[in-house]
Amino acid sequence: MAIMLARLFLGPTLYDRVLAVNSFGTKTVLFLVVFAVMVNRGDAIDIALLYALLNFIATIAILKFFRYRSLEVALSEIAIRRRDTGDDAQSDRSEPTGGA
Repeated sequence: MAIMLARLFLGPTLYDRVLAVNSFGTKTVLFLVVFAVMVNRGDAIDIALLYALLNFIATIAILKFFRYRSLEVALSEIAIRRRDTGDDAQSDRSEPTGGA
């Protein structure tokens, strides 16, 4: 856990820090599950699952925010980027070659 905290505070890039937070959250979920089994509390496992879901959603939201600088990116903006780079959905389809 200390290594993850060191990576969180000293990480050279943003992605290293996000990975450290995600790893820390995963270790916390594992700790909660082990603790719930040790004290024979099944309801604590539900809390651990909820925390795991929250950890996943927060990680995706943080990465999306830092990629697009917004949590709401219009589909038209993505289509414009594809058009500008030459990525076209039609070009991905392969034409059948001749033959019977």
